[in-house]
Amino acid sequence: MQEIFRLATLWLALAVVSTALASHLGVSGALVEICVGTVAAYVAEWYFGQDALGANQEWLRFVASAGAVVLTFLAGAELEPSSLKEKLAEVSVIGLIGFLAPFLGCAALAYWLLGWDTRASWLAGIAMSTTSMAVVYASMLDTGLNKTDYGKGILGACFINDLATVIALGLIFAPFTYRTLIFVAVSLAAFLVLPAVTRRLITLYAYRTAAIRTKWVLFVLFGLGSLALWAESEAVLPAYVVGMVLARTLGSDHFYIRRLRTLTIGFLTPFYFLRAGSFVSIPSLIAAPMVFVLLLGGKVVSKIFALYPVIRLFRDHHKECWYYTLLMSTGLTFGTISALYGLTHGIVTPEQYSYLVAAVMGSAVVPALIANIWFVPSHLLGRVPPAGEEELIGAELPSADNSSETTATG
Repeated sequence: MQEIFRLATLWLALAVVSTALASHLGVSGALVEICVGTVAAYVAEWYFGQDALGANQEWLRFVASAGAVVLTFLAGAELEPSSLKEKLAEVSVIGLIGFLAPFLGCAALAYWLLGWDTRASWLAGIAMSTTSMAVVYASMLDTGLNKTDYGKGILGACFINDLATVIALGLIFAPFTYRTLIFVAVSLAAFLVLPAVTRRLITLYAYRTAAIRTKWVLFVLFGLGSLALWAESEAVLPAYVVGMVLARTLGSDHFYIRRLRTLTIGFLTPFYFLRAGSFVSIPSLIAAPMVFVLLLGGKVVSKIFALYPVIRLFRDHHKECWYYTLLMSTGLTFGTISALYGLTHGIVTPEQYSYLVAAVMGSAVVPALIANIWFVPSHLLGRVPPAGEEELIGAELPSADNSSETTATG
């Protein structure tokens, strides 16, 4: 037990350093955690030997996996279902093309130019096909565009893009057996009854006892995640859909979502992103930097050439089109989840994993940076309140009905 506490202290120290660096640099905390994990693992291995950080210990693998599952749930829960209905044609077309173009383009690039085998090439296509909901959502909050129909359309397209990625990961690499049928059947039944059951639990218990919603959500996520692993799939696959079906039930309570986000980002996801970074091989990147450049360029170029003409069908203003296109070209969470899935299941080698994660990290920074410096559609900003103002007011002042649960959970 002393060894577990020692390692946990070390990893949380790295998380604190990452947060401080992210604050000073003004970039995504998850991105910095991956970078810090990479450097820390390299230094620790250099001085203390292989796996000096204990990244493969079972308890740490569980905490990291739990972080990925809950973060995936939050991405779905923060999406407004009404946005998908009002802009169904736009978000469906843009989201699916945003998935297909880099999926096929990067898979072909990995197979024909880099000489990877078939399974590794398909995994590369999946990892490069994602759009970072975290990066896009942060940009929306910073500018205030999350309050506009335009911003909600971008978030909806990101959801469709990432949902296609999650489905592709399961269909291509999960073996199809009777277990798969049971997993799909139970998941579909759960998705149908979850909203009604959750609303009933909230009505009966949410304001009389401590954090029953969080306990209920974790029970559902871990239960379906366990079933997914039993079916030889991935625990994050049902989490996104659970978030989506509960978005209307839970998403309206911004204070609750903020507390769950604090638990996730404050404790769980640092272990996931630091661990993901610890598997990146710096010597491999130095030995073949062009592999990283080709993968990053393949993703961004395929996204831009495929998406810009389509977005022009829905948007006339050039800044709106370019901002939309560039944000759809970002990637982070699901890209690293897909790459780590490939590594842990022997689909890609450690060197290939390093190239994929480095390219994913690059796509989280470069397109978003260009979009926010040169292409923010400022003509839309006068129609909305200052960035995040309404959410901050609602989040910091919980209602009287929420006070008992807030006190009980601290």
